[in-house]
Amino acid sequence: MDNNLELIKKRIEKLREQIEYHNYRYYVLDDPEISDAEYDKLFRELLELENKYPQFRSPTSPTQKIGGESLKEFKQRTHSVPMYSLDNVFSEQEWYDYIARIKRIIPDEEINFWVDPKLDGLAIEIIYQNGEFVAAATRGDGIVGEDVTQNVKTIKNVPLVLKGFSKDIKIPSYLEVRGEVVIAKEDFYKLNKKQLEQGLKTFANPRNAAAGSIRQLDPNITAQRPLKFFAYGIGLLRFEGEHIKISRQSELIEFFRNIGLSTVPLAKFIKNSDEVWEYFKFIESKIEQFPYEIDGVVAKVDLFEQQQRLGATARSPRWAIALKFKAEQGITKLIDIKVQVGRTGILTPVAELEPVEIGGVVVKRATLHNEDEIKAKDLRIGDYVVVQRAGNVIPEVVRPLKEKRDGSEKEFKFPSTCPVCGSSVVRLQGEVHYRCINVSCPARLKRGLIHFVSKAGLDIKGLGDRWIETFVDMGLIKDFADIFLLKKEQIVHLERMGNKLAENMLNAIEEAKKRATLDKLISGLGIRLVGEQTAKTVAKHFKNLDNLAKATKEELMSLKDIGEEVAHSIYSFFRNPDNLRLLKKFKEINLWPEEKEETQKETKSQIKGKTFVFTGKLDSFSRSEAKKIVEKYGGRVVSAVSKKVDYVVVGHEPGSKFKKAQELNLTILSEDEFKKLIQTNS
Repeated sequence: MDNNLELIKKRIEKLREQIEYHNYRYYVLDDPEISDAEYDKLFRELLELENKYPQFRSPTSPTQKIGGESLKEFKQRTHSVPMYSLDNVFSEQEWYDYIARIKRIIPDEEINFWVDPKLDGLAIEIIYQNGEFVAAATRGDGIVGEDVTQNVKTIKNVPLVLKGFSKDIKIPSYLEVRGEVVIAKEDFYKLNKKQLEQGLKTFANPRNAAAGSIRQLDPNITAQRPLKFFAYGIGLLRFEGEHIKISRQSELIEFFRNIGLSTVPLAKFIKNSDEVWEYFKFIESKIEQFPYEIDGVVAKVDLFEQQQRLGATARSPRWAIALKFKAEQGITKLIDIKVQVGRTGILTPVAELEPVEIGGVVVKRATLHNEDEIKAKDLRIGDYVVVQRAGNVIPEVVRPLKEKRDGSEKEFKFPSTCPVCGSSVVRLQGEVHYRCINVSCPARLKRGLIHFVSKAGLDIKGLGDRWIETFVDMGLIKDFADIFLLKKEQIVHLERMGNKLAENMLNAIEEAKKRATLDKLISGLGIRLVGEQTAKTVAKHFKNLDNLAKATKEELMSLKDIGEEVAHSIYSFFRNPDNLRLLKKFKEINLWPEEKEETQKETKSQIKGKTFVFTGKLDSFSRSEAKKIVEKYGGRVVSAVSKKVDYVVVGHEPGSKFKKAQELNLTILSEDEFKKLIQTNS
């Protein structure tokens, strides 16, 4: 190897070492030493060097945390040591009964404990050989789990190489570290908001979101989820030669921290059983403030030698137990199941209950989530049911008391029509919810109208959210077409309206109708999974709404970037009689734009057929102006960074798209470089 290559190799190794150290400072100690910008600079340099000199790439490099090829299925992986479940206690008396049991096995000895909040996520085992990440598996049945190596590898705080961040720390030759994969509450709300915006299904709670993310067949999806891993135990641990002595759970947790693994927040060493109960009450008081979902506290006998003597039953260790927060429960009658329609058209069943007091609160209703849950629990109208309420959580129906049935109970049949507007409902492939897809349904009308008049739709100036709500509440607008039928005499006398504002608003509505394009009209309809780019694709191909309404799923799927789910969504929308009546009304009021053949200037364009993403603030144009320029020369603009993007144009203060573009090694253009690219196509 020549000197130059040797220097490059050393630089790559140094960069990896620096990045791993800063990951440790950020994720484990929560005490970063450098700014995000400085970190990004190191990461980008490493990525560039690895791409330029592929002979120095490594599967354990920090750059490998960005997903991978999709998996066809999960293989099974057997745990070398069973991953036990824990027994539970729910009261102070049960806790001291447990202490009495273990003291019968190890009498007359001091017993210390290691305690930590019981994270409500997905239990995972990660395997390291000579300090390198090699595999990961779920708990499964405790003996055999699912191999989720590629997915766990993408979790940002899971080190791919273990490092000693403290003096005299030796890396194990073999380590099976066990812990929990979770999503923070704040990140969970952001994730669900993003899912809603993209027309995708939402998650019931953070645990389901974490488990669903780990079980994705496409690691690239997992890589986009805000997952964290917290270590709390081991399967096997081996060292070669001399090594530090680990004889306690408290020492093990400290060892984890010193080799770069994140551990459970607020965990601590406790001297005796009384202090454990005090700790439990303290954590219980912090449920709402705790950043992750927790359902109790785990107490482990600290000394490993005592753990070995206590041993285990067939399903759980005797040296550890979960002190669970007691969920308040009550028994009442399920009077009825009503279906509510949300603002996105999702139909949600709600249990109507005979009032019952649970934990000092009178409960009359409880969520049932979806049809599948009702079937899985075999709930029937008229059943006596167990209802549970924990903390500030929405009450839920736990199970029916089947032994109390007398034959008068009725099975619940999910409605085939919307209970608000009577329109047919659909359940799209891969979804657990039924939806009303009638855009004029009163339950979803306001939200749909707000989208229809926004920049993503017809961009009607001056017709804001407040006026939309007012007009709908007054009965002046009952569907999208009614916007264009508003009269001055209907609105001029409204509070804060006046003559001038009424004229300006009606002029803006008329102007929007005149300049409406087919793609903007399609985008404004709010068809699930159809954004501005898909609307352009559809408009260009079908030319008008009549043709689109007649399109088959196969025709739709033949278009670029339209898969089966999007095609099914469009097809279903135009099979809804209420939506077809709206289209007829559009035609009657002359809101019927048709796509014309474009006469683009033929040139050896570097833009035509290329995909662009913009991030940060541009000096010379607005985002919408830049987008029009790209489209003028045959390119297209998308909002998400992926491997399919050709150019990422970066302005001032770019967001996370810039970092992702660097990670994917995409072509990045400054604003000046973008302007030069435009000039070559002019």
